[in-house]
Amino acid sequence: MTSRDGFGDRWLDREAGPVVRPYAVTKGRTQPRGGQPFGLIDVVFATGERPPAHFRPGPEHRRILSLCRRPTPIADVIFEVDLPIGVVRVLLGDLAGEGMIRVIFTQSEPGTEQRLLRMVLDGLESL
Repeated sequence: MTSRDGFGDRWLDREAGPVVRPYAVTKGRTQPRGGQPFGLIDVVFATGERPPAHFRPGPEHRRILSLCRRPTPIADVIFEVDLPIGVVRVLLGDLAGEGMIRVIFTQSEPGTEQRLLRMVLDGLESL
């Protein structure tokens, strides 16, 4: 199948559909609204609030909300939505800023998240 632009199937993933770069999902933003640092072991849950008139949640926002009906660690949300960490953090910032989710920030010592990521990476490399 060849399209009029000459690229054919190059931008289509048969299982996932059209490939969209992560920055398109966040409209080019790379930081969560308000600069809020979301940790991997922080827990999020949906408040049940309706979106304000000025905010239109995208499909990724709605997916996150459906996953957060019960308190859920951010690491699990990232795994389930299958988007890069930075993208999920931006989307979480959108939802938190609109009052649609709440975040329970875990108390951890500085560097804990980086050590956790290093341990996971080391474990994967040993496979």
